[in-house]
Amino acid sequence: ALLGGIGLSQIRHGVAESGSLGYWMGARHAGQGYMTETLGLMLGFAFGRLRLHRVEAACLPHNGPSRAVLGKNSFREEGYAKEYLCIDGRWQDHVLFGLLHDEWAARLDAGR
Repeated sequence: ALLGGIGLSQIRHGVAESGSLGYWMGARHAGQGYMTETLGLMLGFAFGRLRLHRVEAACLPHNGPSRAVLGKNSFREEGYAKEYLCIDGRWQDHVLFGLLHDEWAARLDAGR
């Protein structure tokens, strides 16, 4: 069964070394920790194999579960973007989040 999806796009090398994270989870499987774990694996790929310096993500302000998934993976809130993405046919505001390689590595070291 397909539980959800995750992707890393807009990968920029050179002076940025960053990428944008997007994900979704089917309602039947939400709240069971699948996306928290999957996002952690994606960060390992982004910061390890791709050697990115920064990963960014955005979510709707009222999406508490998505904000929690980002928080559990050490993302920090960085800003608010008006009409950032077109969701369900209309432009909607989003909260912006970011995570740096060193922050991710420190989290891993603390967990050992």
